[in-house]
This record gives sequence, structure tokens and C-alpha cells, in this order.
Amino acid sequence: MMTGTQTIKLAQFLKWVGAASTGGEAKLMIQGGIVKVNDEIETRRGRQLVAGDCVMIQGKIYQVQ
Repeated sequence: MMTGTQTIKLAQFLKWVGAASTGGEAKLMIQGGIVKVNDEIETRRGRQLVAGDCVMIQGKIYQVQ
């Protein structure tokens, strides 16, 4: 759970929720265009996520809290 203005990088978030097992796997998923943030395809693995952002990958939705 994040409070205030804390952020987490997209690749780190994918590993944290278990969508990717390694940073390399997360990078390939993101660069492959299969990750959406707030309904937009996101190809930047360094994208900073904040509380309330929704990440969708392979039909699963994760909300940053």
C-alpha cells in the first residue's frame, strides 16, 4: 500500500504483483505492448505509477494502492 506521493516503476510493480517473475520478463512484456496503464498501452518500463493507477496485463487488472 502506498501513501502520499509514493511511486513505483511499472516493471517493479509487475514483479511485485507476480505478473512477471524477473525484471527481464517484465521488460519484454512492457516493450511487447501487452501492458496497459489506465487503458493506454504503456511501453516505458520506468513509468512511475501512483495510487489509483490501473494496470492491465493478459486480461488481469491490478490497481495500485
